[in-house]
This record gives sequence, C-alpha cells and structure tokens, in this order.
Amino acid sequence: MNTFLQVLTNGIMLGSLFAIVAVGLTLIFGIVKVVNFAHGEFLMVGMYLTYVLTTWMGIHPFATVILVAPALFVLGALTQRFLIQPLMSADDDHIQIFATVGLSTALINLALLIFGADIASTPASGLRTPLQLGPVRLLSGQLAILIASVAIVLALQLFLSRTQTGRAIRAVAQNRAAAQLMGINVNWIYILTFGVGAACVGVASVLIAPLYPTSSGIGTYFVLTAFVVVVLGGLGSIGGAFAGSMIIGLIDSFAGFYIGSDLREVAVFSVFLLILILKPSGLFSSRLNLSHVSP
Repeated sequence: MNTFLQVLTNGIMLGSLFAIVAVGLTLIFGIVKVVNFAHGEFLMVGMYLTYVLTTWMGIHPFATVILVAPALFVLGALTQRFLIQPLMSADDDHIQIFATVGLSTALINLALLIFGADIASTPASGLRTPLQLGPVRLLSGQLAILIASVAIVLALQLFLSRTQTGRAIRAVAQNRAAAQLMGINVNWIYILTFGVGAACVGVASVLIAPLYPTSSGIGTYFVLTAFVVVVLGGLGSIGGAFAGSMIIGLIDSFAGFYIGSDLREVAVFSVFLLILILKPSGLFSSRLNLSHVSP
C-alpha cells in the first residue's frame, strides 16, 4: 500500500510540474489563438536567468521570481507586438506558427552562443531536501511546485472572472469583432495575454531550475508534454490544462513503475491518442473553456 501511495504522490508531483508549464501555453492559445512553439524556449530563457541570478549574484532561486517573471512578461509582450501582431492579418494562419518556430530556433542558438553546450546547474538551496509526509517521501521543491501550480490556476481563474481586464480578455476570446465594437483594444489585450502567459512560464522556470539541469534543449522536454496536456484538457481551458496535467502525471508515474520506465511515453501517448479519437475537443473543453469562466 505504501508503494502505491508513493507512486500516486510521484504522479501528482509530476502532474503539477507539467501544469505550471502548460497553463501559460493554454492561456496564450485561448486568447491569441496562436500555438506558441517557442514556449519551451521561454522556459529555457527563464531557467538560464534563474541560474545567472543565483550563481553570479547569490540570490535564492525562489527570490529570482521578482526579476525573472517580469523579464519573461516583457519577452512575451514584445514577441506578440513585433513578431505575431504584424502577421495577424495574414491570409495564412500558419505563418504565425512558423514565426514562433523561427523564434524558438533563434533562442536555442542564442543560448548556445552565450552559455555553450555545457549543462548549467542552479544551486538547490535546500529545495532537494526530502520530506516525509506519512508513508510518502517527496522533495521540498516538488511541494513548492504543487502549491504554486494550484495558486497560479486559481489566481488566473479569479483574474479572468473578477476583474474588468479579465472580462475584457474573456470577451476577446469569445468574439473578437464584438469586443472591438464594445470599445475593447484587442491588440492591447493580445499583448497583455502573451505577456501574462510568458510570465507564468517565468514562474515555472524559477521553480524548475533548482531541480533540473539547464541546457539549450531543456524546453523541448517540457513543452512536448505541455502540448499533450493542453490538447488533452481542451484547447484554451485553464482548468482543463491542470486536470490534464494530473492525468498525464499519474499515467507517467504508474506506467513507469508497473510497466517499465522505457514504456512511460508509450503509455502516455497511447492514452492521449485514444482520448483524441473518442473526444477530439479534449476532456474538459465543454465546461472549462476560457471564454466560459463563470462571472
């Protein structure tokens, strides 16, 4: 029984890790309707910033969030304003996707130019300390990720449903033309949304950097699963992204323990494909969609 509880806990911790990466991705898609293929590289940039601030300036990894999150917000806002927005009126929507792929490649090569191909390790500062909670063990950093992922999802839901700006964002997600007629500056909403989505990735990078080695290709590992989570939970659904993350985390954990570590991804993508066949819109799209957050 203790083994089952440990595997279950590992799955929840892994799911919360995926959730904190996927939330920003689904927010951007839900509003701007752009699949950001540079999302993983935003995470990589945030992890390198955390590494630099921690190792070169001696700041605690979690304290770097006050600098990393705003920096990623600016990066996201600039990406939308100067890369995506000029292409919004293009006849072919795929041009925007190609633009983010180009940005992804540019950021990877910029990281290689600055930091080289060596792996950078952010000091853990006690975040790898084992915690014994009844019959299960976990790292203090994993617990922090779980708490942060729940807090971010709740904060975004409250922001979208309780603030004037959040209502404007939901209006744009629901009907861009009608929102413009109501006096909402749609371009500004897009810039703000892209910035907030990137800032969420900044928070994720601060939490992940002490637990995972940083390299130019680190974003690919996380963003691939994040795309699976976003599609599984329902494109544009914040709550669905969180629920999908937990499902993927549990499947990964149980498959890795009971079937074999080499077959974890096989199990994850098999379930993913099965759900897509049975419900292509995602498991939670009908009731958790971003444009239908309860007022």
